This record gives sequence, C-alpha cells and structure tokens, in this order.
Amino acid sequence: MKVSMMITCLSDALYPRVGEAMVRLLARYGVRLAFPQTQTCCGQPAFNSGYWEEARTSAKTILEAFEDSDFVISPSGSCTGMIHHYPKLFENDPVWLPKAQALQRKSYEFTQFLVQVLGVKDVGAVFPHKVTYHPSCHGSRLLGVKDEPMELMRHIKGLEFVPLPFAEDCCGFGGTFAVKMPDISGAMVTEKGDHVVETEAEVLVGLDMACLMNIAGNLRYRGEKVRVMHLAELLEEGVKGA
Repeated sequence: MKVSMMITCLSDALYPRVGEAMVRLLARYGVRLAFPQTQTCCGQPAFNSGYWEEARTSAKTILEAFEDSDFVISPSGSCTGMIHHYPKLFENDPVWLPKAQALQRKSYEFTQFLVQVLGVKDVGAVFPHKVTYHPSCHGSRLLGVKDEPMELMRHIKGLEFVPLPFAEDCCGFGGTFAVKMPDISGAMVTEKGDHVVETEAEVLVGLDMACLMNIAGNLRYRGEKVRVMHLAELLEEGVKGA
C-alpha cells in the first residue's frame, strides 16, 4: 500500500511542522508516507477566481504526481475538498476525467484517514490543557469531516474540551475572499477571535492551516495568548508527552 502526502502550499511554505507531525504519527501505525516532489498547488485559488484553465494546469500536475498512490492524505480539508472539484474541471475530457475521479476516491483529510481507514481513535496522547476547536468550512461542509476530530480529541487524556460559540461560522479567510473583501474578512475574523477568547481556552485547534493562520494573526494582533495548533501537531505533542 502506497500512502502519499499532499502537503499543501501553506503547510509546505509556512507550517512544515504539521507535515512532520503527520509523518511521525502515521509511522506509529506502520504507514510510511511517500512525498512526490512534483506536487504543486491544487489549483484552488485559480478555480475560485474563475480561472479554470489555469486551475486545470495545476490539477494535471497533482494528478500525475499521485497517480500511482493508493491513498493521498492532506492536512487540509480545503485542499482535499478541491480534489472533489477535479471531476467538474475535466468533465468533458475523456483522458483526464477518469484520473480525476480516481484521485477523488483515494484522497482523504488527515483525520478521515486516521479514523475511517486505519480505524484509530485513540493515539495514546496526553494533553492536560483547555482546548477549543474551529471546524473549517470546506472540511466540515464539503467533506463532511465532523465526527473524526471530535472522536480523536475525546480520547486524549487530560484534555478539557470547551465548545466554541458559533463554531460553524466562517473565520473570514476564504483564500482570495480575504484579498478581495478585506474589510468584511477582517470583521469576520475579529468576531471569530472574540468567540475563541470567550471560551477561555489555552489552545485553539483545527484541521486547516489557512483558517488557523487567519485566526492566529487576529489573536496575536490583539495580544491574546491563545496557542493555535493543527490537530496533527496536538496529537503528536500529546503522544510525546504521554
């Protein structure tokens, strides 16, 4: 079984520790992650902005990079969600459509793979802190990733979970949305930051570094001391501390 990592642009450029945490966690279950060097952006910014031809160029690179993988895992529900748009991108292309459909079937967000494919719900982590959780829009709505992160957190010893008020509300990032409508985006993330502070949590956790980067920036600007982590990082740190 060949399992490959689709690292995503943000994790590759700014948050490589998220990918490293995934590698170490999955190695505990006998999964050795392959890393195709030819992978690039999934094409989501171009796709969302209406530049579908440019999105197809990126998509073809991704399709070729992971063609021989049995499973493709990503630390981002957003980028994994983009893979689900590939069949639409290539709906009139008899050569690339089957490849797009094949990649869609074998692509998983990290917690999806851990819980659904490996059947792992308890990684043996210990994390004695008060934690709240932001469900990113694409992961929860497009992929339906809702129960998996909660199941993993329920089994972390010492973790005190605090529900985030209005958790389903968007953080305001939305990729190019934040660039096109910065005032609206800023108001949305400020509201999200207010709710995070309201929980009095020590740690904010999520599954998508784009959302977490946006919220963390707002919290830092306000001088709040909330630690912001991807769930893979939290689990891996908890395993080391066990």
